[in-house]
Amino acid sequence: MKKLFLHITLFFSLVCFSQNEQLAQYYYDKGDFEKAKISYEELLQEIPLNSQYFLRIIDCSQQLQQFESAEKAIQERLDKYNQGNLLVELGYNFQLQKNDAKAKIYYDQALDRIRKNPNEVYGISNAFERKVLLEYALKSYQTATQLEPNFNFNYQIGLLYGQLSNMEMMISTFLEEAFANPQNSIRIQNQLVRFMVDEGDANFNKTLRKALILRTQKNQDLFWNHYLSWFYVQQKEFEKAFIQEKAIYKRNPESLANIVNLGQLAIEEENQEAAKEILGFVLENTQDLELLIQANSYLVTMKIEKASENDFAAISTELDGLLKQFEISPFTLSLQLIQAHFTAFKLKKPEEGKVIVKRALELQLNDYEVANAKMELADILLYEEKFNQALIYYSQIELDLKNDVMAHEASLKAAKTSYFKTDFAWALKQFKELKSANTQLIANDALEYFLLINDNTVADSTQTALKQFAKGDYLLYQNRNQEAVAQFQTILKNYKGQEIEAVTLLRLGKIYEKKGDFALALSQYQMIIDQHSDGIYIDEALYFSAEIYNKQSLPEKAKPLYEKVLFNHQDSIYFVEARKKFRQLRGDTNL
Repeated sequence: MKKLFLHITLFFSLVCFSQNEQLAQYYYDKGDFEKAKISYEELLQEIPLNSQYFLRIIDCSQQLQQFESAEKAIQERLDKYNQGNLLVELGYNFQLQKNDAKAKIYYDQALDRIRKNPNEVYGISNAFERKVLLEYALKSYQTATQLEPNFNFNYQIGLLYGQLSNMEMMISTFLEEAFANPQNSIRIQNQLVRFMVDEGDANFNKTLRKALILRTQKNQDLFWNHYLSWFYVQQKEFEKAFIQEKAIYKRNPESLANIVNLGQLAIEEENQEAAKEILGFVLENTQDLELLIQANSYLVTMKIEKASENDFAAISTELDGLLKQFEISPFTLSLQLIQAHFTAFKLKKPEEGKVIVKRALELQLNDYEVANAKMELADILLYEEKFNQALIYYSQIELDLKNDVMAHEASLKAAKTSYFKTDFAWALKQFKELKSANTQLIANDALEYFLLINDNTVADSTQTALKQFAKGDYLLYQNRNQEAVAQFQTILKNYKGQEIEAVTLLRLGKIYEKKGDFALALSQYQMIIDQHSDGIYIDEALYFSAEIYNKQSLPEKAKPLYEKVLFNHQDSIYFVEARKKFRQLRGDTNL
């Protein structure tokens, strides 16, 4: 009984302490520094060694301009615990009073502590960084490294050089660290990408490229070819990346997997010429069955996406030939599913497509391969308007691969199926959940449909226009593009000026764009810009218009449209890309 009472007492003590901590944080966030200071002082009495509570008390004192009180508290704690970071706190307290000379004395004392004991660098450098005293933080790391060569602060030093806008030293430090410790390479590349895309000055990409090229010339290690290839991929210069990958392969012809992946990236970025060259090289230089199938799968998929009806017979023959050459087996599943999709959606023979998938499902497949085949089968059933059967297969994938990307994709397709069959209440619930999916593309897609259903339900509780729109979307899914165009044009005619108008113009614009009728696409986007400037599709209309002009090499028309996305639509999913393209056109980067 006593133990139970003790446990209950301890539990309530912890709850009360946690509540006090939350209250202190609440006052601090609110800017009520008097109450926050009192609350943190009470917490510090309970745990005197908690440095975070102490530093909050000092911060509150400084916010209240109680500098003498802060100095006394810091000095007392320094005398008691002899922690080097407190010298930084003392110096900063004088800096806040514009007494830079006195501040420098304490900052230099902190550096002297590192010279006597390099292990003190951790607390002292951290204190300098918190106070944004970047030069002193840099000096801290450099001092410790000189005295203790086993220390490695290259990553932290590189970051500080970047914050100090010393791009050459940042690049040099990061690249040296990446070469010496390849396990840190990904983390360093992530930082470099930030400067390449988000924070870089006009010459950053040029400086980085020059540094990498010099290293490939001076050092024969393939590491630098890999790094230079990575750089060119970031710039979407796949032809240049391919040159590096070929150089790597010639010296180390063990695998073409990286070159296949490069081909896939080129496809994703719609650089078909580069993709063909890259994948053609793979086909010429490997007998590896998996790579041959992968490369052929990418190439035939490219052909299908750009094919007209006149090309279908040749593609059908090519698919038959590839499957005859490589045979029906789990290894050729990707080709079999491409053939099934092509047969159902392009040749409009869904029954034959299903036969191909069901034959594939009889093979010895792993869980992911089964899920891929079921996804294709569900897609074909959806094409046939067999909504409930399609939902069964999507649900099976969700259950079999819980929390996997493929499960999220199946959930998205299930939600779209509900949308196509105009079960908007259920679809809205599913799209709402998928808005926070880990995969950005799925989350963005879900958000688009969530807003579409939600906004048009508020505007029209009968959902009449929305049902007509869903029908148009379903016709698009079935590859019945002309009928879809007619459907969307009817919506524009019958619901002019209503909520549905802007998104209908957007759909038509994308259809015309896909057909290569850019003038007609631009006219749809322009109507959104002119008539729906306060709507949720304005950023897309601006960005898609800018993209068309950019691809047509009309920078004087593209640039102001990108600029409008940047200045008026910072929350747009196209913001980052618009900024990058705008900088390119303005000549800010040397890509």
